[in-house]
Amino acid sequence: MHSIKPLPNIKDLSLDALREKFAGMGLPRYRADQVFQGLYRRGIEHFDEMTDLSVELRERLTSSFATVSLNCVEVFHSEDGTVKAVLQAHDAARIEAVLIPEPERTTLCVSTQVGCPLECDFCATGKMGFVRNLTTAEIVDQVFRMRALLDGERQITNLVFMGMGEPLLNLPNVIEALRIFLDPKGFAYGPRRITISTSGVVPKIRELLDAAPVNLAVSLHATTDEVRDVLVPLNRRFPLALLLGELRALMRQELVSKRHPVFFEYTLLADVNDSEADAHRLLQLLRGIPSKINVIPVNPHAGSIYRPPSEDAIHRFMGVLARARMPVTLRRSRGADIAAACGQLAQQKIHSQKDSPKTVKQAAQAADATIDTHEVCEK
Repeated sequence: MHSIKPLPNIKDLSLDALREKFAGMGLPRYRADQVFQGLYRRGIEHFDEMTDLSVELRERLTSSFATVSLNCVEVFHSEDGTVKAVLQAHDAARIEAVLIPEPERTTLCVSTQVGCPLECDFCATGKMGFVRNLTTAEIVDQVFRMRALLDGERQITNLVFMGMGEPLLNLPNVIEALRIFLDPKGFAYGPRRITISTSGVVPKIRELLDAAPVNLAVSLHATTDEVRDVLVPLNRRFPLALLLGELRALMRQELVSKRHPVFFEYTLLADVNDSEADAHRLLQLLRGIPSKINVIPVNPHAGSIYRPPSEDAIHRFMGVLARARMPVTLRRSRGADIAAACGQLAQQKIHSQKDSPKTVKQAAQAADATIDTHEVCEK
């Protein structure tokens, strides 16, 4: 018995791609614009509800394209208002997306891969391993599925690509999704309302910023290669000097500037990277790069060897940065009670605490024995 081949999903196509597809079907350009705006400006996901189209065209589109790529299978509500949903694709792969409501905005934390290949040592998603990249439609559908969970008039105002996966290792699909998010006839988000986070896939950063002038966030987490090699194993392929050198080159081309600074994510781990000496090194590393630093005390999860610093240690670390007039924000955990905080998104059980390396040195030795960073970066 032969399986039925699924229809191509219309949400895989930016407006230019949709116009080209419609032209190949003998349909005029304005019909592509009409359908595109129906999907994203009006939120109509079923062609039979696009009543400004003829019945014949609606039937033709229904037989030519799928419109939904993810279904919501489970929802968790945090005491602080954060909402996490488990979303399932047609192949049964599952991802998580998170809504973070605040008084003046609502941020959606978007996933780009099922699992993650980078194995960052403090991150639960990295313990899942890598399954596959998300399609453009699956990235876009997270907005559709998650906004349906909002109450009243609240809208998703900001997107942060900080969920499961490394966005720059799925860059073609991420860029196509960005075209849909940014298009005035699509979701019409302003570029400064979208942030793409990377662990430092250096060759892809310029390609991202050339394609879309969105905010760039870099997951730094350490001030020496020795420590970062453990926390972010990708550093062995793209060490700090290479990563920061590329950002300085982008600054000279004005892809990074005072108006468009780089956001550096720095997860604080007790007795690992939280000393005043680390803070001073951080200032030296970022000298000359327009920067904003988000300090994030680590969110513990099952199997983690790391713990957050004391309040005094956090205060001392941030004090060094503040006294140097470095823009710095302390990002407190949101949704930790539903495992929705940074570094906690995971869909599989991870190894137990007793199986974890007990020291950073042991973790480095274990990682050296298992990771092929060249292979990771070619995926």
